[in-house]
Amino acid sequence: MALRDLRPQTIRRTPEELVRHLQTFQLDLKFSAGIWFFSPPASRFHDRYKPVLDIPARLEIAAKLKDYGLAGLEAHYPNEINEDNLDLWKQFSRDTGIRIVTVIPLLFYDEQFEWGSLSNPIPARRRAAIDRTIRALQLNKELDTEFAVVWPGIDGYEIAFGTDLRAARDRFAEGLAEAMDAVPGVRVAEEPKPYEPRGHILYGTTSEGILLGLKVEALLKHPENRALLAQGHALVALNPEAGHMLMGYEDMPYSYGLAMEYGRLAHTHWNSQPLGNYDQDLNVGALSPEATEATLYTLKMYGYDGWFGLDINPVRMPVDTALKISMDALRAANDRINNLDHEAIIWATEHPDRARGWLEAYLVRARAAHPDRLPPLPSLDRG
Repeated sequence: MALRDLRPQTIRRTPEELVRHLQTFQLDLKFSAGIWFFSPPASRFHDRYKPVLDIPARLEIAAKLKDYGLAGLEAHYPNEINEDNLDLWKQFSRDTGIRIVTVIPLLFYDEQFEWGSLSNPIPARRRAAIDRTIRALQLNKELDTEFAVVWPGIDGYEIAFGTDLRAARDRFAEGLAEAMDAVPGVRVAEEPKPYEPRGHILYGTTSEGILLGLKVEALLKHPENRALLAQGHALVALNPEAGHMLMGYEDMPYSYGLAMEYGRLAHTHWNSQPLGNYDQDLNVGALSPEATEATLYTLKMYGYDGWFGLDINPVRMPVDTALKISMDALRAANDRINNLDHEAIIWATEHPDRARGWLEAYLVRARAAHPDRLPPLPSLDRG
């Protein structure tokens, strides 16, 4: 399996080294997209506004986006990619060059997972979740992906009173470890989300995701997994999604940077989201574009070299239009951060007592359509 080396994410740099890194390192905007939002999902509140599409029709749309920059697709097992259509997916990838980035075990939708998947207290249901995870990991290995996203969306609770949440967390971690030992060498990227569909989801924040990684890795027994861990590789990493972080009132630059501090940022999911609220999956840049810029700058600072996954829900526009908007929003934000004065920024953040308000004023001008119409920014006194 193509295990991306995440260890460089943990490198500490002096201010001078960080400036040199920012001046020379550029993010590689490799875009992937979830095949699930190419067809409109069911809603509690309104009819579908677009026709339901089968997998071949969705792949046809994706193929036309190759030249625009779509380089990878993500899919759930067994509802989107499975043994019956695997050859179709493989042929699509050969014909277009668009990679299958990750195969995700569907652990949140089925009736059998009403009380959770890997954390389910009912043995037969939990066994089904473990077996499905094993099969998804096997497909990741067969397709030579870099990771398998795992989302504990249905593992959680509404009423905590009397619930043995420690046991639920143990069951989830132990089930994930069992699946990973059954298919060694496959990295898992857990996707935190604080709530929805459950009132509270297990391992729902970035810091909890890091704790899950440490917990599961301590349980792994297969010699191949133990050898990779001994070399310093993270086998349980993270796939933070912008919207999920903002639902939990997390600060995106802080949280993405925290994952990288521990060498655990395997993948990223991008969209827009109001603070709190339900999971809206708006196009990238539709809300809080400054948060997108700040997060990209954090990824640039710490050398992220992975995929930029798009996880959106384009309810009222064609999916290809929404994807183009989101890719362009990330490209534009990346251009803006690359053109910043990195040396001045790092100096100002390292000397806040001598640069009061400078960074905020500088960013106002960097984002202005006509910065020449604003008063000149006073120079930093670095003497």
